[in-house]
Amino acid sequence: MSTVVYDYGGGLYINLTNKCPCACEFCIKNFTDSLGTADSLFLDKEPTVAEVKDELKKWDVPSYDEVVFCGYGEPTERFDELLEIARYIKENFHVKTRINTIGLVNLRCGKDRTPEMEGLIDAVNVSMNEADAEKFNNLCHPVYGLESYDAMLDFIKKVKKHVTKVTCSVVSGSLSQESIDICAAKAAELGVGFRVR
Repeated sequence: MSTVVYDYGGGLYINLTNKCPCACEFCIKNFTDSLGTADSLFLDKEPTVAEVKDELKKWDVPSYDEVVFCGYGEPTERFDELLEIARYIKENFHVKTRINTIGLVNLRCGKDRTPEMEGLIDAVNVSMNEADAEKFNNLCHPVYGLESYDAMLDFIKKVKKHVTKVTCSVVSGSLSQESIDICAAKAAELGVGFRVR
């Protein structure tokens, strides 16, 4: 049975889609079917907004520090539905919201979508993953090719104008210490947080 809402590490997560513009070699879905309380994060079908709302009603949402849009896909592949659900969370549960993303929504949509997050999304974690476009392309295999890296960096510059907390991350073991140091320096230059996960 596929899971839409699940508890993982003490956070409440929403699994909106399995679609992703990247095929990162380190992606957790390559190694396990589920995380936390989820039965399986591989969806039989994408949930409707109404179905997500119904699932959220089964949880004590206000007891969580935040609700995170993150599952076995890129949540911004369903950006309009994500924003509708975030609005519902804000209006009904008054908790913080976060998106874990590869940062390619603007590239996919052909326009800047970050202003739409203002007031609905409190934090964004962007998977920077590598130190330059070629290395990112070789590790994450984005469908958009080499332009993906600069598009992700541009997304970071834009989203920090509308979202209070922006953090970049890399995955331990998937890149060299030299690359980690370069990514940390880039995050500092962009004026956002950085972490190795």
